[in-house]
Amino acid sequence: MTEEYLSPSQGTGGNLASRKFKGEFFMLNLLRFRDVADYSATPELASSEKISGREAYQIYIDHTLPLLKKSGGDIHFLGSGGEYMIGPAKDRWDLVMIIRQKSIHAFSEFASNKDYNIGFGHRQAALEDSRLLPIEELVSNKVNLKRK
Repeated sequence: MTEEYLSPSQGTGGNLASRKFKGEFFMLNLLRFRDVADYSATPELASSEKISGREAYQIYIDHTLPLLKKSGGDIHFLGSGGEYMIGPAKDRWDLVMIIRQKSIHAFSEFASNKDYNIGFGHRQAALEDSRLLPIEELVSNKVNLKRK
């Protein structure tokens, strides 16, 4: 059975802080939506009619994006996914998103914002599985594997 990942753990949050990014960094999101959003953990957020995971995620984005922008972040890239060209044949990702954040401190404040956390249940209801990879940009405009 494949494990699903929907939320960060305390350990992974600490790992992010220990990476000591200098300034701006990015978050690569790979997202797989449920066919029908599952609001069993947050029934107070559910609409009266069933909605798809993609629709629930749109509610999450509509709620979150103003807060993300206020914290100095933004959506840097958004694209539709699919199956891997190199990777597990059965895996697929519906949406690929790269979030830009101005600093670890700004991201931490954003992630702990009570207004943000009010809408987090829409994300949980929407997703069947996800991956979130913090990344730091290397030297721009040329192939150079040395860190900035």
